[in-house]
Amino acid sequence: MSVEVIAVGGYEEVGKNMSAVKVGDDVVIFDMGINLDRIHIHEDTDIARMHSLDLIERGVIPNDTLMKDVDGKVRAIVFSHGHLDHIGAVAKLAHRYDAPLIGTPYTLALAENSIKQERKFEVSNPLQVLNAGEKMQLSPDITLEFVHTTHSIPQAVHPVLHTPEGIIVYANDFKFDNHMMLSPPPDYDRLRQLGRKGVLALIVETTRMTETKQEKTYSEKVARIVLEDIMKDMLTSKEGLLVTTFSSHIERIQAICNIAQKSNRKILLLGRSMERFGSIAERMGLLELPKSASIFGSPKSVNRALARAEEKRSDYILVTTGHQGEPDALLPRIASGKTHFNVHPGDNVVISAPIIPNPTNAANRNLMERRLKGNGARIYTNAHVSGHAGREDHRDFIRMLQPEHIIPSHGDLEMLAAYTEMAEEEGYKMGNDIHVLRNGQAQVFNGGI
Repeated sequence: MSVEVIAVGGYEEVGKNMSAVKVGDDVVIFDMGINLDRIHIHEDTDIARMHSLDLIERGVIPNDTLMKDVDGKVRAIVFSHGHLDHIGAVAKLAHRYDAPLIGTPYTLALAENSIKQERKFEVSNPLQVLNAGEKMQLSPDITLEFVHTTHSIPQAVHPVLHTPEGIIVYANDFKFDNHMMLSPPPDYDRLRQLGRKGVLALIVETTRMTETKQEKTYSEKVARIVLEDIMKDMLTSKEGLLVTTFSSHIERIQAICNIAQKSNRKILLLGRSMERFGSIAERMGLLELPKSASIFGSPKSVNRALARAEEKRSDYILVTTGHQGEPDALLPRIASGKTHFNVHPGDNVVISAPIIPNPTNAANRNLMERRLKGNGARIYTNAHVSGHAGREDHRDFIRMLQPEHIIPSHGDLEMLAAYTEMAEEEGYKMGNDIHVLRNGQAQVFNGGI
């Protein structure tokens, strides 16, 4: 029985992740994401009224038309976590497949939210929850297992396929964090067990591989300490205080709220995506907001909240969208003077997110920061740690799993090549047991381990 890994999207870019694994006549799809950079906005993305073919042509979502030529039955569409570059295309593509959508509870709740907003297609795929540590039989030859991992969003997992030919591990995205508030450490014991059982292939992200540092990724505990140090004096000052971070980073939002509630300031979580990710997380018990916190997402409610904050800025902390400087997000609009809240000299702005590397983001962020500074704001940009594995984490991961084959993914060619170089240091060889694919290509493994 052959095993085929099909690179649908995310093998030439960071985003629009989609892979398929064919085992005999059965097919399992992993992720259906969007390429945020192609639409110049990020977590406030709204593509509900756009057609899938237009989005494919623009490079926003994976070109899954190649799946028509795959001779097999799609048994499941499996999501690793709830970031838009992994679930953002579900409402545009899932209806083409007679298969259930499988994910952890928070991931599926976010996918369901996207489906409800859809205006072009009717998506009626059944939703099936699978928790970390659980297994599900997809076909006589394939069992799906979710192995718990850590990332910058709750309930991230490594989907694992158990097949007659060996184990397939899908590892987009992860970090090794032993000190998170909302999540236990990764299931290292299970990963080592899988390695001993026999991993045929590892499909793995390469997001940080072009960084030159030989390092492990710092824990969220470091970000919490930095945030507390930065915000401590600001919370008792008379100046305005604005913090921006990823709306999906519930761990970070919880940390900001925990720090802020030690003061007398009311917490305003503002922006459409802040409401989407935060409200679902709060409803599911993943986010515990203090009584002083409120979430507002609609333009009218956000404007009313900003007007209150403008009247007495020392009474509030604004937690906003717009960390990349996206023109239509909230913080860039505040910086441009387009809202009811105006930045005054001495106001403090904490940007708890890096610039996601591409020219558009760099230009947008630079413009936003210059406008904030032009209004007299003081800006802090170092309150962040990555949600992705560093080079040495990847090395540890390979040693845990001992895969027979590796397929690097979730990156451009430079990232895939950098991962290949590291894997060769671990004894693998490109073209032999490490395989660099481009979108639309496939790798076939004949026989097991």
